[in-house]
Amino acid sequence: MQQLTEKYNIELSEKTIVEKLQFIAEQHPGKVVFTSSFGYEDQVITDYIFKNDLDIKVVTLDTGRLFPETYKVYLSTLERYKKNIKAYFPPTKEMEELLDKKGPFSFYESLENRKECCFIRKVIPLKRALEGNEIWVTGLRASQSNNRSEMQEFEFDGGNAIIKYNPLKDWSLEETIEYVKANNVPYNILHDKGFVSIGCQPCTRAIQPGEDFRAGRWWWEQGSGKECGLHEVK
Repeated sequence: MQQLTEKYNIELSEKTIVEKLQFIAEQHPGKVVFTSSFGYEDQVITDYIFKNDLDIKVVTLDTGRLFPETYKVYLSTLERYKKNIKAYFPPTKEMEELLDKKGPFSFYESLENRKECCFIRKVIPLKRALEGNEIWVTGLRASQSNNRSEMQEFEFDGGNAIIKYNPLKDWSLEETIEYVKANNVPYNILHDKGFVSIGCQPCTRAIQPGEDFRAGRWWWEQGSGKECGLHEVK
């Protein structure tokens, strides 16, 4: 698969995003999945997929702690495109054990606890969503954080044994917003209130002018890399 990522990076470099999405859907029929959290970036990709009726599954990870506004854009997206978005949830047993042992806000107490919560609520459902697929489409942009600055458009995710395609890798936040507005794509209204990266409600806040893009995620942590484990840091 590593060789295939290198091949795709070279051979598809001149194609448009829609052409690349169409290509991977044709080359990997029924085995391409896109994970959406309904942020600006994900809504752009959802629009590309649904508007062009591409054979790419769109799924979301419902952690059980999402903002009401996130559910609203989820519903707006279903109503707009009349397409299915499959939800994956945390495993009941592990979730119950975590709450029984550590309570509902253990993630504030230590980095270890926070990563444990993220693992149960996000990583385990992600593994289920990716199972049986060959290409994972994401909404990652290189400028979102230092951890993502060196990523490739196509890259091999060894942890999940899957090829990851990052179509918006070189897009700026401004370009992303411009696409959403120009195409009247449903978006999370929290973006209008300073939330640039939106995750679970207890773990996300708006950022202030001049703050880093990821400053609003796990805002009480310092030097943690501000990642939840969904995307392997190289």
